[in-house]
Amino acid sequence: MQTKCWKCSHDIDFDGIKVMRTDECEKCYTDLRVCKMCEHYDIHSYNECRETMANRIVNKEKANFCDYFKLGVPNQNNKDDLLKAAEALFKK
Repeated sequence: MQTKCWKCSHDIDFDGIKVMRTDECEKCYTDLRVCKMCEHYDIHSYNECRETMANRIVNKEKANFCDYFKLGVPNQNNKDDLLKAAEALFKK
């Protein structure tokens, strides 16, 4: 599976390997088994998680023991992407 670090956007390739609580980004050394890297993470959902059975985790940027963690692609809208989307929307 190809994904990016939630913090520095460095490419990460897991090839089906389970993400362990101690795994870190090789570039910025930030934790990878965090809510922001989970496919259930959604800032618009209750407790910022679409999994209704998951326990509440306050710090979404620290490694945790959530049983429902599933590696996903972090939702990173940087300034350039947002600007390109706006330009495409109002393109003449």
